[in-house]
Amino acid sequence: MPDGILLEYVPILTLILVGLGIGGVALIAPQLLAPKRPSRRKQLPYESGMIPIGPAQRRFPVKFYLIALLFILFDIEIIFFYPWALQVRSLKTLALVEMGLFVLILLIGYIYAWRKGAFEWER
Repeated sequence: MPDGILLEYVPILTLILVGLGIGGVALIAPQLLAPKRPSRRKQLPYESGMIPIGPAQRRFPVKFYLIALLFILFDIEIIFFYPWALQVRSLKTLALVEMGLFVLILLIGYIYAWRKGAFEWER
């Protein structure tokens, strides 16, 4: 390989080394410089300024996970609208038809989740 090609990677290597150096300093410096005065109160778990009540390993209903999953699913699908909106004029009618089909598929999924009761908080 010619030396010129390898020289193009020097800025990337420098960036990686600087990033690792800053991260290492940020992790090690507090251990070396911070005062260490442990007490019983400081060792307690912190929960929004309140004394924790109940066990930390309590179970949450599945509906919380279902709502989060649906949010992520529809949120990620919405990301596809941005590049389409940037190119819609150059793609003409075909892009409009394809996006219409995409929205229709999303709508069918949304209606299916709604009919199954995925959005109902209390059952």
